[in-house]
Amino acid sequence: MDNVVADRIRQEVKENDVVLFMKGTPVFPQCGFSATAAQILTHLGVKFTGVDVLQDPSIRQGIKDFSNWPTIPQLYVKGEFVGGCDILREMFQTGELQQFFQEKGINAEAQAS
Repeated sequence: MDNVVADRIRQEVKENDVVLFMKGTPVFPQCGFSATAAQILTHLGVKFTGVDVLQDPSIRQGIKDFSNWPTIPQLYVKGEFVGGCDILREMFQTGELQQFFQEKGINAEAQAS
């Protein structure tokens, strides 16, 4: 991965408390996994920045190299890689995600039902 791409990703993760690298946008996700991840964050009332990897192939591959994680979406909270859709869903269902956001000082309102 070239340094320009790594720097762009680093800056995105640093400047935003919650970043979801996804296919599409939070309003118009382009895959089911990205849609699920965005829905979980929205349901929790978490303000997040969506980065559409479909707009830039170098970011699409770069984020996989950056996190050493093979799939998209990818969630970063306060600079820390959290995981993809399955991890988010599991953490949400157990209440662990809400607790994680609280520990990080991120406002998350709703509880898993």
